[in-house]
Order: sequence, then C-alpha cells, then structure tokens
Amino acid sequence: MAADELNGEPQEPATIGQRLVQARTATGLSLADIASRTRVPIRHLQNIDEDNWDSLPAPTYAVGFVRSYAAAVGLDGAALGRELRQQLGAQVRRTPPPEYYEPADPARVPPRALAIAAAVIAVLLVVGYLLWRNSVEEGEAPSAPAAATNIPIEQALTGEAPPPAASQPVNGPVTVTATGEVWLKITDGPNGAVLFQGMLQPGQSFAVPADAQHPVLRTGRPQLLHAMAGSTDLGPIDTTEHVVSGVSLLAPDLAARARAAAAPSADQAPTAGISPAPGAPGAAATNAEALRPPPAP
Repeated sequence: MAADELNGEPQEPATIGQRLVQARTATGLSLADIASRTRVPIRHLQNIDEDNWDSLPAPTYAVGFVRSYAAAVGLDGAALGRELRQQLGAQVRRTPPPEYYEPADPARVPPRALAIAAAVIAVLLVVGYLLWRNSVEEGEAPSAPAAATNIPIEQALTGEAPPPAASQPVNGPVTVTATGEVWLKITDGPNGAVLFQGMLQPGQSFAVPADAQHPVLRTGRPQLLHAMAGSTDLGPIDTTEHVVSGVSLLAPDLAARARAAAAPSADQAPTAGISPAPGAPGAAATNAEALRPPPAP
C-alpha cells in the first residue's frame, strides 16, 4: 500500500482521462456540457475519459481535444496536451499544432435571436418573391389560341372592304379574323394587361372584350387580320406586311383607319386632259399642235 494511502490521503489519478473526469466531476459538469462548450463530440469525450486513444481520429486531433477539455474544466490544457503528445509518441513540432474544436469567441458568434430573425427575413423574402412572380405571371398570361373562334376561311374576307360611310356611326364588338397564319398581341393600353398573345390560324378569330378600355394591336402581318365591328366590315388592318404597334381596336378608330386607307392618294398620276408640264415627254408635240393654225374653211 502506498504511503499516501497509509496517511489517509487519496492517491492522484495516474492517467490523463482520470484527471479530466475528476476535474469535471468537481465542477459539476456533464459530458454534454463539455461538448457544448468545446464543440467536441460526446463520443470523443467518452474515449478521452476512458483513455481510449486508439478510437480518436489521430494524435493531433486527440491533443487538441484534450487541451479543449482541460481548459473547460479548469486544468492546464497546454501541459496535458504536451503530456499526451509524449505519451502517444507524436513528433514535437516547433510550431504548435492547430487546435480543433476550440471554444468559439462569444464576441464573434451572433446572438441566437439575431440568427432567428435573419432566417425569418430570408423566408419572408422568398415567399414575397414567389407571390410577386405568380401575380406577374397571372397578370401577363396570354390568352390561349384555343379560345379563338374557328370560322370557315371562306367567310374571312381577303379583299379590301368598302369603307363605312362618313355619316354612319360604327359601333359594336370588334373581332379580328386571320386570313393566314399570323402572330399578334393585344393589350388594354400600350402598357396594360395582355388580352391575347399568340398565333391565329387561318379562319380563327378573336373578339375584343367589351370591357377593354383602350385595346391596341401589335403584329408583323397586319394584312392577314380582317376587322369587323358588329356587322360592319372594316377590311384588313393594313394592306402590306410590316410591323404595326399601338393600333387602336376601338370600333370608331378602326372605321377612321378604313376611311383613311380608302381615300385617294395625293400622289396619283395626272388625269387625262391635263397637259404635261413643260420639259416632260410629249410636251413639245402638245405645244406644236397648239401653235398649228386651224384648217382653212
């Protein structure tokens, strides 16, 4: 029996693990408390308590775990680390090995309330973006071409219709009918909601909603869109293929457009009976005939 035991004094634990267990028990801490403070997994702490060094990842990790464990229970972590390194036969370096799972600096760790608030804000931003995206898609969703009315192509007029009389008011629901495959977009105002967007096949038509305030048309083939206002035939939107934008689809505006298209052009060639201008081809002959004396009676 040792002399310390004969004198009634307890013998000091011989192993590193036993010393750490004794210090932890004296401070009233559990392994879970040590794990929370040091960020070392409990299974590694259990291996340290049992001096089971072979179950730890590597000597360097084991030294770092012991130093953190010792600091948490009030022991000299550096001294225990050196002792363990010598015990495991690890090579001593001039520079100290990196310490893993050291307790984090409380000044660098954000408060839990701040982290929760940041997470809630992030969730709200994601939900808000999804709601906004859905609302935009619903507001700009084009009408499906299947909603267009199919009518026989023979009923779609391909020639220019006679313009409505100037004194005759043009009203009624406006319908545009395709005489060929044509893409078009109709919105309620230049920047308003999309009423229709897509392809119309020959014979398909689209009726402008009655509650549209200012429907306007954009297409690249206006010559293939025939307009009707009620029972009044307004002819094609235009006569040539080119991009048109902002064309009003209100019945009075379409009627005015049809009248303007049917008006005689100011560039028409001179009519018969008007003498050509001097210097023009045939002007010399015309002047000679004018100077020729009348025949004798």
